Amino acid sequence: MPTGGPTGGLVLRQAIRGQRRRVITASLLGMTHQGCEALVPVVIGATIDTAVATGSSEALWRLLVVLAVLFLVLSTCYRTSARITEGSGELAAHRLRLDLAARVLDPRGGADANRLPGALTSIATNDARRVGSVATVIAYGVSAVAALVISAVALLRISVPLGLLVLLGIPPLLWLGHRISRPLEQRSEAEQERAAHASGVAADLVSGLRVLKGMGAESAAVARYRTTSQDSLSAALRAARSRAGHEGAVLALTGVFIAVIGVVGAYLAMDGSISVGDLVAAVGLAQFLLGPFQLLGYVNAELAQGRASAKRIAEVLASPEAVRTGHDVPADGAAGHVALRGVTLGALRGVDLELPAGSLTGIVARDAAAANDLLVCLAREADPSEGAVELDGAPLTSLDPDALRRVVLVAHHDADLFESTLLDNVRAGAADDTSAVERALRASAADDVARLLPDGGDTLLAERGRSLSGGQRQRVALARALAADRPVLVLHDPTTAVDTVTESHIADRLREVRRDRTTILVTTSPALLAVTDRVIVLEDGVVQATGRHTELLAADATYRAAVLA
Repeated sequence: MPTGGPTGGLVLRQAIRGQRRRVITASLLGMTHQGCEALVPVVIGATIDTAVATGSSEALWRLLVVLAVLFLVLSTCYRTSARITEGSGELAAHRLRLDLAARVLDPRGGADANRLPGALTSIATNDARRVGSVATVIAYGVSAVAALVISAVALLRISVPLGLLVLLGIPPLLWLGHRISRPLEQRSEAEQERAAHASGVAADLVSGLRVLKGMGAESAAVARYRTTSQDSLSAALRAARSRAGHEGAVLALTGVFIAVIGVVGAYLAMDGSISVGDLVAAVGLAQFLLGPFQLLGYVNAELAQGRASAKRIAEVLASPEAVRTGHDVPADGAAGHVALRGVTLGALRGVDLELPAGSLTGIVARDAAAANDLLVCLAREADPSEGAVELDGAPLTSLDPDALRRVVLVAHHDADLFESTLLDNVRAGAADDTSAVERALRASAADDVARLLPDGGDTLLAERGRSLSGGQRQRVALARALAADRPVLVLHDPTTAVDTVTESHIADRLREVRRDRTTILVTTSPALLAVTDRVIVLEDGVVQATGRHTELLAADATYRAAVLA
């Protein structure tokens, strides 16, 4: 975890601090509820001594009214406190989810490194819920401690030995309960880690289901998930056994403690040190103490699981950024001149490129890794290990990542669609510019897709656009990128699943819709490369050739093999 990043303890404290007023209010109400409940056996004991034993009807009715008031107050406080505490937990979990979403969506990236999307989802749901529960149980814990203190004071008034027994016995019991919760915390962390990994693997397999079926690899995928699921199940069972052991041990300790109180109370009654009513009150308080002790056991278990989940949330929040934060903002109306100066990253080896403003440039890279590393540099998802990428003469490292992406849009080949209407997907990058959406639909031939759908552009698409064919999804994704109308647009293989006739139409319209805007096509499509101003060939991570498409076809055998294969 990076130095200075949030820790699990800090995440817990912030979750509680954010709900401080609600927790304090709920704690006060819970203390009142527990105090009234502790007084019930005391009043019953007083009723026996002052009303039943003496035959006083007046005292009996007076004490019955007191009991009625106690029950009214304790029931009202319980309902109100429960509502506030549950709300505190939900609000704390909600704010944690917002913090996690902000970190994952941070333009500087890094939060998703080495984490499957399903694992991040698990952290944002299950772990956030468990940390939020800490804000809930704090009030319960305070109420339980208050009940123990009130019971001890009541027992002191009945008998000093009984009161001292409770006051001196509570701290060791609380300490033992905390020690017993340690294994549960460790196993809960392992349980959540395995569950998150299983969720990630499941989401990964479902997203690639068609590919797996096409390869006939279903059995291998099932075997992979079965192994992961078994690991998750084993961790969950270990955590469940630990929780059961924790609750059983706490209950046993509590039972022994209450039995001791009852035995001491009975001995004092037989000795004549306390009255029959006092004995009834003492036994009633001893039985009542079972509730607060069980509540403290529950609080300990929730805190143990909350601490484990807080560590996992802290790891995401403290993830190092993939790129440094720049502070400059590209000038309004950026020209869009892109330059690579000796860029080295992954498969790229000292690449030098000049991409003039307003140009339409094709880049051919037979090595998929080199193409991907180039896209990563242009999108500033990572900074080059050597060299620099510049926009209008300014290094990208000096620019704010969010502001940069309002100028430079890199549309990856595997861009997903949202579960919304076709038009909403295209409008995602176009704000309220209706004319830009219409131009983008026509240029990408996505208007033809809309005409084939039952409700046209208002047709609701399935998750990730699965209700469309591969070529239709590509056209809608291309329309979304074009509708954004960024000064610099980088497209990676935007037409690989489109038929040749449609691809030719897209190529012709693409040049028109992107006139005077910098466009970079990372592709091997002859139709798209034919409309570019210039083609750059990357081979072995360096620039091997530059020229027009027709010139390279005639003179470069490597180029012919790449685009005509």
